Amino acid sequence: MITAQNLELIRGNKSLLKNANLRVHDGQKIGLIGANGSGKSSLFALLKGELHADAGDIGFPAHWRISSVDQETPSIPSSVLEYTIDGDSEYRALEAEKGEAEAVGGDVLANWHHRYEALDGYSMEPRAAQLLAGLGFGHDAQSQPVSSFSGGWRMRVNLARALLKPSELLLLDEPTNHLDLEAVVWLERWLKRYPGTLIVISHDREFLDNLVDGIIHFNGATLDTYSGDYSSFERQRGERLMLQQAVFAKQQRQRAHLQAFVDRFRYQATKARQAQSRVKALEKLQAAAPIYAASGFDFRFFAPEELCSPLISFDRVQAGYGDTLILKQIHINLLPGSRIGLLGRNGAGKSTLVKLLAGVIQPISGDVDRGRQLQVGYFDQQQLDALDLDASPLLHLQRIAEGKKEQELRNYLGTFGFRGDAVLAPVGPLSGGEKTRLALALLVWERPNLLLLDEPTNHLDVDMREALILALQEFPGAVVVVSHDRHLLHTVVDELYLVANGEVRPFDGDLDDYQRLQIKSAPQPSGVSTEENTEGGDSNTTPGRVNKAPDRQEQKRLQAEFRRQAAPQRKKINAIEKNMAKLEATLASLAEQLADPTLYTDQPVEALNQLMKAQGEGKNALQTLEEEWLALQDELEVMTQAFDEQFTG
Repeated sequence: MITAQNLELIRGNKSLLKNANLRVHDGQKIGLIGANGSGKSSLFALLKGELHADAGDIGFPAHWRISSVDQETPSIPSSVLEYTIDGDSEYRALEAEKGEAEAVGGDVLANWHHRYEALDGYSMEPRAAQLLAGLGFGHDAQSQPVSSFSGGWRMRVNLARALLKPSELLLLDEPTNHLDLEAVVWLERWLKRYPGTLIVISHDREFLDNLVDGIIHFNGATLDTYSGDYSSFERQRGERLMLQQAVFAKQQRQRAHLQAFVDRFRYQATKARQAQSRVKALEKLQAAAPIYAASGFDFRFFAPEELCSPLISFDRVQAGYGDTLILKQIHINLLPGSRIGLLGRNGAGKSTLVKLLAGVIQPISGDVDRGRQLQVGYFDQQQLDALDLDASPLLHLQRIAEGKKEQELRNYLGTFGFRGDAVLAPVGPLSGGEKTRLALALLVWERPNLLLLDEPTNHLDVDMREALILALQEFPGAVVVVSHDRHLLHTVVDELYLVANGEVRPFDGDLDDYQRLQIKSAPQPSGVSTEENTEGGDSNTTPGRVNKAPDRQEQKRLQAEFRRQAAPQRKKINAIEKNMAKLEATLASLAEQLADPTLYTDQPVEALNQLMKAQGEGKNALQTLEEEWLALQDELEVMTQAFDEQFTG
C-alpha cells in the first residue's frame, strides 16, 4: 500500500502540495489527474526518490520494485529489441554471471538456473518482441538501431522497457501521447492484465474510463481521492460544482450544441451512428459540464471571412515522397461543415493525407481543386518546433496581428490560459501543453475555413481538450482530424475515413466498430446486421432502434447461423486447449527431472542446459498458446455480444 500523510511539496516559490493525504491499495489502477503544472510529475518523482518531501511522509513497502518510462532516449547503435531488454538490469546482471556459474558448476550452477528461471529468462526475448509489436514495431523494425528512429518512436521503446521490467509499482506519465489509436487499444488491454499497482497520468478520458478503478485529483494543493473511473469522478465532482449558478448556465449552452446535432440527424440512416455517439456524450455532459465550465479556457473559432463550396476536392490523386507512392486514387470532397476523422495504423499515410490537404506536399498526379477563398489552418506537433523560443506569446501574436491594440491581444490570449505576466514570458521554458495552446491560439487568429488537425490534444489537459471540443463543434468551416483521443473523435467528427493499404475510403461503421476490428480478426456473424435504413422501411420500426425483434422462425435461423459462424473459433479453442494440456504435462516432467540433485553434480553441464532450454521453450510455447486462447475467447465474446444485442431486438 502507498500512503502519504500531511505531505508538503514546494518547487521554487510554488506550493504544489500542503497537508495532502493519500492511500493507494495493492493492485489498484489509479488515474492521476490535474491541470498542467499542478504537480503530478513531481509526485512521481517523490515516489521514485528523486525528490524529497518538504514536510510529511510518503512511503510504500520496501520490497516494491518501481518501473517508469525514461523521458530521454540516447541515440545509440543498439537494436530496439536489445535496448528494450537492457531495461531489465536484474536480468542483464544475471545473464552476465552465466559463464562463471557454468565454470564452477554444482550448487552454484543450480542456483543460477533457479534464479534465471525465476526471472523468466528463457522467455525474455519473445516477451520483449511481443511488447514492441503491440506498440507498433514490426519484426524488421525491432532489429534496427535505436538511433534510426524519431523522438516519438524512441518514446515507444522507452514505454516497452518500462512494461518489460518486473515491478510491483508501475508509473506511467502520459503513455498515450506518442501512440496511435491501435497502440492505445493494445496498451489498455496489456495494462488491464498488469498484476501490480498502476498509477497513470493521463488526460485521455476514455483511456482512463477503460482502465482505472480510482482517481486522484490535484485540487489546488491537496489530493482528492475518488472511487471509480474518470466518468465517475466527473459525476462526483460535478455534483459539488452544480451548486454554482454560473456553472449551470454554461452547462445548458453546452448541452444545446450537442442536442441540436442529435435532433437534426437522429433519424437519418447515414448519420444514425454519429448521432448515437452524441447521445452518449450528452449523457456524460450532465455531470461533466460544471467541471469544464469552471476551467480557465473559453475560446471560440472566429467565423471565417469567406466560405466556398467545395473548399477542396481531390479526384484520382496520388501522393508520396520522391519515388515512393504512399496513397493512390484519393477521392475527397470537403464542404463547409464537413467533420472527418482519419483512422489507420501509424505509417499508413494519415499524416501524408493531411499534409497533402494543407499544401505542405504536392500530389504526384490527379486533379486538385482548391476553392478561391480557401484558408487553411494546419496544426501538427512540428508547429511547436516552429515557435520562437525567445519570443513571448504576446510577441508571437503581434507578428500576425499588426495594428491591433495590446489589450485586445491580451484578452484574446487570456482565453487560452495566458494571463498577466505569462503573456510576456519567453516561450522556451513553457511546457508542451502550454506551447500547444499557443500554437492553437495563433491558428485560430488566422480565421481559417478548413482546419487540419494532426494529434491536436497531445500534452493538453482535460479542461483545454474540452474547450477545444466545444470550439470545434461551433466551427462553421470543415474539419479533418487525426487523433488517438476517442472522446474528441466521438464528439466532433461525423464521418470516418480509413487510410489503409495505400487507399483512403469511407469507413462503414463508427469508432466502436473500428476498435472491435483492432482486437479481433473474425468478421461479425452474418445475418445479425446492426443497421437498417429507417427511411421507407417497416412502419413498425421504432425511431432510434433500427431493428425489429426477429420472429420465432427467424430466431432459429439466426441461432443456427451464429453457431456456424462461431464454429471455427470454438474448434480452434478446443485444439489449443489440447495442445496446452500436452505442454503442461511435458513441463511437469521437465520440472521433475530438474528437481533431481544429481543433475547438478554427476551429469555434464550440457545435459542440464538442454533440459533448461527445453523448459524455457516449453514455457514460451505455452505462453503463446495462452495468448492465442485469450484472443479467440475475446473474438467469441464479441461475436456473442453482437448476436445477443440483435437477438433481443
